[in-house]
Amino acid sequence: MMYFAHEMSRKALTPARMIAGAQSKLLRHRMNPWSRVPGTRSIASALNVFEDLTRRYPKPAFNLDTTVCDGETVLVNETIVKRKPFCQLKHFQRNVDRPDDPKLLIVAPLSGHFASLLRGTVEAMLPGHDVYITDWRDASMVPVKEGNFGLDDYIDYVIDFIDHLGPDTHVLAVCQPVVPVLAATALMAEDNHPCAPRSLALMSGPVDGRVDPTEPCELASKHKLSWFKRNLIHTVPLNYPGAMRRVYPGFLQLTGFINMNFDRHLDAYRGLFKSIRDDDAQEVTRHRDFYDEYLAVMDLPDAYYLDTIERVFQKFHLARGCFRHHDRLVNPGAIRKTALMTIEGEKDDISSPGQTEAAHKLCNNIPDDRRVHHLQPGVGHYGTFNGRRWREEIAPRLQAFIRNA
Repeated sequence: MMYFAHEMSRKALTPARMIAGAQSKLLRHRMNPWSRVPGTRSIASALNVFEDLTRRYPKPAFNLDTTVCDGETVLVNETIVKRKPFCQLKHFQRNVDRPDDPKLLIVAPLSGHFASLLRGTVEAMLPGHDVYITDWRDASMVPVKEGNFGLDDYIDYVIDFIDHLGPDTHVLAVCQPVVPVLAATALMAEDNHPCAPRSLALMSGPVDGRVDPTEPCELASKHKLSWFKRNLIHTVPLNYPGAMRRVYPGFLQLTGFINMNFDRHLDAYRGLFKSIRDDDAQEVTRHRDFYDEYLAVMDLPDAYYLDTIERVFQKFHLARGCFRHHDRLVNPGAIRKTALMTIEGEKDDISSPGQTEAAHKLCNNIPDDRRVHHLQPGVGHYGTFNGRRWREEIAPRLQAFIRNA
């Protein structure tokens, strides 16, 4: 019912949003004499902000058409090399012959935002790596006939993608996937799989959420699983391909994200109001580039979301040594040949320092000279994989780790 009410409210606001957008353009048009009347630009700016806040944000594109290899600009083509019901494996194919560049699979989080949230991550790795990424599908777009999708299925997908890419693949898991990717690597190691990752980098994720619990961790431990089922799981309306599928809606997760830093987002939209009013095009573009990505959200399959809450954030199965994949015990100690790097941000309020580093204790049979931990000073969660610090300080360390693995 909540999902249906949300859809109806969106449709009800559509006429008001369209009128607000048209009025804002009219009031700011240089041929309109009223545009020079004191206060008019403030009214136009407020209408423009209203339009931004009430519109639907579609899945963003990566827009990575070129990269620079050895000082030469080369074209990049996005291709889909493997399709599965809940995810497609995307390849950023560079128009250059560099067979010695490492194959890198970036496992994007399935946590409400689209894989394009890692645009900056992909962009920094493209010049020296053959990059692939998991492009997860919005569950509201997956027909019910495709079945459900849980945490064990996520691990199956990761193993299948690594197997598809072949031997000597390097894997980077960002945020949420650190647990299933570590589990997948452990299973492949125990099976002596010929395509087991050559290196594994885990970034800002809850390997052990008991370490300095953050607000998301405390929320998970505060409520029983039945509370999450009752309050956060809803049915996709009939106007979607995934009609009648049970999901954790993206708009609910976005509400949680915003509430964590409400004052910061409020200040950002105050800044947008001033930038539009003062005709500061650069600041308006900067704001919208970020929020076009941040406000574009996707639904998660209910089984996957509830599995993650229970097994990762409530019972800490992997950290406690009792994580099972299709009833098979997962043993991170089986990993011996895969090099391991963990990366954390000093100011991360999603996965606090120590939660990802815990992987080293679990993977106790990896030689010391094939493991490294990096704590990046002065960055929060987002800053570990996007932004200036990522490009200038974190990415070079990751690139060196992969080259030496």
